[in-house]
Amino acid sequence: MKTTAIYPGTFDPITNGHIDLVIRASKLFEHVIVAVAINPTKTPAFSLATRVDLAKQTLADLPNVEVCGFEGLLVDIAREKQAQVIIRGLRAVSDFEHEFQLAGMNRHMEPNVETMFLTPAEQFSYISSSLVREVAALGGDVSAFVAPCVAKALAERSA
Repeated sequence: MKTTAIYPGTFDPITNGHIDLVIRASKLFEHVIVAVAINPTKTPAFSLATRVDLAKQTLADLPNVEVCGFEGLLVDIAREKQAQVIIRGLRAVSDFEHEFQLAGMNRHMEPNVETMFLTPAEQFSYISSSLVREVAALGGDVSAFVAPCVAKALAERSA
């Protein structure tokens, strides 16, 4: 049986930090699914279709990585995609408490799926989608934080 990991997030937009985690996960697992979420508690800058498309463009050179959109519970898409592992990124200690609670809830709802925490490379630890969106909205250069297609989409959105 091949080992499948699922990396969920809103990816609004996908950043170099996200890409770093996907690359590293792709070396650990035979199949990695980047699951772009519709989050009813957030108002995304980009539509689900755009976020999925940008993720597909930035991850196109990773043959064992699949990108899909989803709505609803993560454990449901993990079950549907037959994932054994949920990948979650931790940038700082402040992320840990919330992620720990999510991992516990997911384990309760689906005991057969483990959560694995990965930390981004140091040069990406301060990057977040919300900061990237804010810098772009204020006319700043985000090319060091995101792939060229994402920088272009952000510039078009801010124009």
